[in-house]
Amino acid sequence: MLRAASPDDLQAVEALTTKAYAPYTRLLGRPPIPVTEDYAPRIGRGEVWLREVHGELAGLAVVERHPDHVMLFSIAVSPRFQGSGHGLAILRWVEEIAREWRLPEVRLYTNARMERNIALYRAFGFQETGRRENPHRPGWVIVDMAKPVSGQI
Repeated sequence: MLRAASPDDLQAVEALTTKAYAPYTRLLGRPPIPVTEDYAPRIGRGEVWLREVHGELAGLAVVERHPDHVMLFSIAVSPRFQGSGHGLAILRWVEEIAREWRLPEVRLYTNARMERNIALYRAFGFQETGRRENPHRPGWVIVDMAKPVSGQI
């Protein structure tokens, strides 16, 4: 289960995101977009969801509801909890949210150099739908991915 983040969670969301994306910050030479995001408005809109284990923040998902899909803006797992299935549990939760919202697809985008993440998404059933230049980060390539949601409620 995940719970909606509250304004009191803002610093924890920012800290976890920074730690989770640290390897990619080193790889890319600057922080990925989720690290520089202003999460206060997203928390206010109910887009940030937290996964806790025994009261400790293990991971999070940032999801946007669109008319025809759920956009997974970010998924982050604390380094302390990585490799324990929390990322997959969060992906399953996002898929379930799409079913609850009666939306046929989950979409996401990631940096082409984040090959480990792309492989994880593919293993979970996401298909690459295209590549494009990042308009905000010259030289970065965005990989768009989507997964149909089966078993609509």
